Amino acid sequence: METSITQDAIGTHIDWKHEDINPRMIDWFWSNMEKGFLLWHPSQHEPLQWAVPVKPGNPIGSVHIAPQTWNDGTRQNLYIRMEKLEDVPAGIRDYICYEHVVIVAGLGLGEEALTANDPMGYRIHQYEKTDYGVVGKSSAIGARRKETHADGLVWSAHCIEEIGNWGVFLPQLYTLFKVVKNPSYNPFADLSVDGKGREARYRYIR
Repeated sequence: METSITQDAIGTHIDWKHEDINPRMIDWFWSNMEKGFLLWHPSQHEPLQWAVPVKPGNPIGSVHIAPQTWNDGTRQNLYIRMEKLEDVPAGIRDYICYEHVVIVAGLGLGEEALTANDPMGYRIHQYEKTDYGVVGKSSAIGARRKETHADGLVWSAHCIEEIGNWGVFLPQLYTLFKVVKNPSYNPFADLSVDGKGREARYRYIR
């Protein structure tokens, strides 16, 4: 995997490239995170749970609990919701430039976050097919909780290891679960979009 990090006044951004991975595998991952969360970052992640489960074909509104300890030693029990694009501030959606997109909101660090609607911040993961595999960008953008450049570097170190580990396990895991035909146990949603920036809309999710 190749990566590069940039920071601007809005947040921290990682450009990345992978061989032998395609967008469908990554789309599948977001609806099946509990199957690979420990593999995504073995040294820092704990088992994932769904506070609001994914609906087959539509993970929007799902909330996962993602306990993890970052490189600075801080343990966080994050409640993270997958967002409807139209509900995300326009200035954040302006960063959408690839064909597949997921935007998640960090709601907070406890169950009370489920009833709040004031996200700490957002994460954008976007990607599209190339001749060799996939190219993508991941962004961390603060909202209620402003993120410093130092915060962004801590996040980027964590995220680069996550994205890098897709190359270790994702093709195999995706292939193994093809035998599970029940969408309740093996959901999938195509996260491709039409348009870019604040005009982007999911092609198949309503």
